Amino acid sequence: MRYMASYDFMETMRNTNQWLGATAQAIGAYPAFALVPNPAMEMMRAWGEVTERTFQRMVVKPDWNIPSFTAEDGKDHLVSVDIEVAGAFGDLLHFNVVGRKARKRKVLLVAPMSGHYSTLLRSTVISLMPDCEVYITDWHNARDIPVSAGKFDIEDYTLYLVDYMRHMGPETHVIAVCQPAPLTLAATAYLAEEDPKAQPRSLTLIGGPIDPNANATDVTDFGRRVTMGQLEEMMIQRVGFKYPGVGRMVYPGLLQLASFMSMNGEKHSKAFQDQISAVARGDAADHDKHNKFYDEYLAVMDMTAEFYLSTVDRIFKRAEIAKNLFTVAGKQVDIGKITTVAVKTVEGANDDISAPGQCVAALDLCTGLPDSKKASHVEPGAGHYGIFAGRSWRTNIRPLVLDFIDANSPKPPKKAANKNRAA
Repeated sequence: MRYMASYDFMETMRNTNQWLGATAQAIGAYPAFALVPNPAMEMMRAWGEVTERTFQRMVVKPDWNIPSFTAEDGKDHLVSVDIEVAGAFGDLLHFNVVGRKARKRKVLLVAPMSGHYSTLLRSTVISLMPDCEVYITDWHNARDIPVSAGKFDIEDYTLYLVDYMRHMGPETHVIAVCQPAPLTLAATAYLAEEDPKAQPRSLTLIGGPIDPNANATDVTDFGRRVTMGQLEEMMIQRVGFKYPGVGRMVYPGLLQLASFMSMNGEKHSKAFQDQISAVARGDAADHDKHNKFYDEYLAVMDMTAEFYLSTVDRIFKRAEIAKNLFTVAGKQVDIGKITTVAVKTVEGANDDISAPGQCVAALDLCTGLPDSKKASHVEPGAGHYGIFAGRSWRTNIRPLVLDFIDANSPKPPKKAANKNRAA
């Protein structure tokens, strides 16, 4: 499958389905058909509307759509999304609440590069903004990066995180969500040896595969079942002529989406059938629950082939992080060198992607860290998504994370007593 023809074939199929949906929607909405009402025509129009929207969203990066923010002064403040550090494969973004006094808590959200854009953490960002200055990693779609920009594997990813932490300074609190948790731990350990003064204050790891073998899931079993040769042959393609990254070897977003949806095929099929019926009845809306979820879920991005393959090989198969054998630029990173950065792990009891036990393994690797700087939490009844963006995050986990940040922030100096105060 490692050919442009395979990549362009998938894009052709997507484009064709988008066109068929738009055509059916236009025909079904033709005024002449209203003379003789027929439910079949209304169902065709509804099918077309849902189909066109579905396939069009697959190649569009969602907007952040951060609403204006009401601060303690009672005024609405606009939020600008500013690029703090620009890079070929990703940017560091700052959500700047214009006109608001900067918050003392400075948080770096490390977004996953696992098929979806960093906008997947939009609700997480919004929930943190009232109390924190929020920054996030914004990874680029590999199809839009020219081959001349070079490679990007998990070592490059780790060094990007190192640069971001250095830029933000030692008062930073890092929150890594899902896939980047092991690499964020490695980046922190790298700084502990190479540039200790740039280390963050705290590190919160949420639902990440630090030790994938601690509690196996379908995801980890897949990584063990297939060989690297099979993965490269089945999953890797070259970007076609339509995009700036023409010729780059990638794991295509459309192929990833097919894998995502096949895991819960019946559930997704029913959701789309119900949405078509709702559109036909006139009960659907542009931003209803279905569209709000699938506009984000269907927006997928290509990953560089070297990043995907090195993740499977080194994180899942060889378990280099779990065994503390990870190397960056030829130098072994020793997680035991972390001695000052407080580390907290968060897991969901019902997480079927990074099951409980996989993330908390980070604490055992931090052999140089005192127990007073270690913490863990398992959220009852929470699945993977819920621990960073759902109700469990909003009601239980977010307050715990903020308390952890405060407990590991410098205490404000006590005000000196007024010596001239009257007795």
